[in-house]
Amino acid sequence: MKTDKQLGKQVRAHLEALGVETPMLKELDSSAENIKDIEQLFAQIMNKLGLDLKDDSLADTPKRVAKMFTKELFYGLSYDNFPKCTAVANKMSYDEMVTVDKINVSSSCEHHFVIIDGVARVSYIPGAKVIGLSKINRIVDFFSKRPQIQERLTNQIFHALSYILGTQDIAVMVKATHYCVKARGVKDINSVTTTTKLGGVYKTEPTTRQEFLNI
Repeated sequence: MKTDKQLGKQVRAHLEALGVETPMLKELDSSAENIKDIEQLFAQIMNKLGLDLKDDSLADTPKRVAKMFTKELFYGLSYDNFPKCTAVANKMSYDEMVTVDKINVSSSCEHHFVIIDGVARVSYIPGAKVIGLSKINRIVDFFSKRPQIQERLTNQIFHALSYILGTQDIAVMVKATHYCVKARGVKDINSVTTTTKLGGVYKTEPTTRQEFLNI
């Protein structure tokens, strides 16, 4: 995946100014040294659980988990990994909705570190700029790949796209199953959480809002 660190830093500053950034003391360090530290700390957790790390099935688990955390599940904690999202001039003067639906959302609950699994729908009405469709998917994935709450995730997707496209005419909907609800606590296997963030005409024009919601 092509990345744009400079754009990432700009988006982070924008989210911080709006108060919707993930609480972070610092960005994720994916160096070999830090991965080794995470590996050793996770080994301590496994030891406290009473697991035998001398067993050939468990011996490499701390190393696997450390790499998974830094390279896969939580790579969105570093804006060095922000996807390249070049917006180009809307030369064709397209002024109707552009919607990407059923975007995969695979995230982690920041309260219990278990799975959030669902889909997103993202729509915008181009003004001066348009963006490559796959870039919308990559933005959703970037903000999903960090410990999250769904409300903040929805906001971050909205405001990042608004910054890049220079418009408030954006709508985001996320529908997801939370395994902190499904697999523990109340253990409700059927509930689905829906969050939306609407801006511009999606918020002020009932017909536009309904068109988005009915897709």
